[in-house]
This record gives sequence, C-alpha cells and structure tokens, in this order.
Amino acid sequence: MTIISSLRKLLRQSIVLIGLFVFWEMAPRLGLVDPAFLPPFTEVIGSLGQLVGSGELLQHFSASILRSLTGFSLALLVAIPLGLIIGWYPVARELLNPVLELFRNTAALALLPVFMLLLGIGETSKIAIVLFACAWPILLNTIAAVGNVDPLLIKSAKSMKLSSFKLFLKVILPASVPTIFTGIRMAGTGAILVLIAAEMVGAKEGLGYLITYSQYNFQIPKMYAGILAISLLGLLINYGLVSLERMLSKWNSPMNG
Repeated sequence: MTIISSLRKLLRQSIVLIGLFVFWEMAPRLGLVDPAFLPPFTEVIGSLGQLVGSGELLQHFSASILRSLTGFSLALLVAIPLGLIIGWYPVARELLNPVLELFRNTAALALLPVFMLLLGIGETSKIAIVLFACAWPILLNTIAAVGNVDPLLIKSAKSMKLSSFKLFLKVILPASVPTIFTGIRMAGTGAILVLIAAEMVGAKEGLGYLITYSQYNFQIPKMYAGILAISLLGLLINYGLVSLERMLSKWNSPMNG
C-alpha cells in the first residue's frame, strides 16, 4: 500500500512535467512550431545520449560543476562568518548597511565585464563572478537569521547564565540554520545562472560554451541537450542542499514526528 501511495504521489507531482514533454514532442511534429528551431523532445534526448556516449557532456559538465562549486564554496567560507559577525554586533550592521544595500542591488552579470577586465577571461574571473553572485544572498540571509532569533530564546538562555560564546553557539547559531539555508539555496541557483552566462562570453569548455557553440553551428538538438544538462545540474545541486539542510536541522523536527 505504501508503494502504491508513493507511486500515486510521484505521478501527481510529475504529470505537468510529462505533459510538457509530450507537448514538446508533438508541437514540431504537428507543425505548430518549426522543427528547425524546436526539434522534437526525442531528438533532443538522442543528442543528449550522443553527448554522454562520446564523453563530451562529461567534459563540459565537469568544467561547469568545478567552477560553480569552487565559487560557491568560497562564498560560504566568506559570507557565513561575516554575516554572523554583522548580525551579532549591531554596530557592525549599522556601519556596513549602506555598503550592503549598494552591492545587493548590483546585478552580478552587470559586473562581468569588470571581472573580465581585471582578472582576464580565464578561470579566475569565472570563479570570482560566481563568488560575488553567491555571497550576497548567503550574507544577507545570515544577517537576517541572527537578527530575527526569538528574543524569548535569548532571554531564557541568559537566565541560565550562559556566556556570550555559549549563547551564540547553542542558541543563536542553531536557530539561524533554516534562514541561512534559504540564502544558500538561492545562492546555489544563482551560481549556475551566472556561471553559464560567463561561459557563454569567454570559455572553451563548460555547459554555457556548449550551448553557445551549438547555436552558432546550428546544432539545435545539441543546444537543447545542453540546456537540459543545466536543468539537471541545478536539480542536483538543489537536492544536495535540501538534503544537507534536513540533516543539519534535525533539532528543529518535532520530537514525536
């Protein structure tokens, strides 16, 4: 019975997606769209299979995931500690708030030419733009998480004579995890989007380069295969972050399920 319920739930969750793929398959075959610009879904899947079989997809996929994970990891190392400090100390938050507001409203892609001028068109500029794009949602959500901790929790902890360090470690930090992870998941999505755009401008490998190269050479099924690979990469990163969040937030689950 449990298996049947799981299958029904999976079907309900997938039915719209299945319908989209069926429409994608039928629209060019029925002449609703030009097959030269939107080939049937099965052709795209066939092209994706050829990319996998030749090893070309793995090459581009590996280049993109390495760049995105490097920039994303650096953003975590920088933004979370800085956000905890700014959120914990009101003076730091007051002093840095104008700068934070300025950069949070600056689109990362608008600065891509600046990064390329300063750092060149190699790996450094691509990792740097991912770092910049990921840092802000993580930083701002971390600051908000610390500032929005329930005052009753803090008051109760202080009544138990906890030191400032223990208060921060045992109350503030655990209570901030869900909000911090909201920023981390936003950053994970942003890392892929910004990186793909950067790879379209100046790169010789990566999923962004694959899409642009395929478009210029009118290899349209291959181009769509690259787009599907990006979607799969985004799902993979999001699933990993959700799993990590659940693991770190077990303390917040009801004791009795």
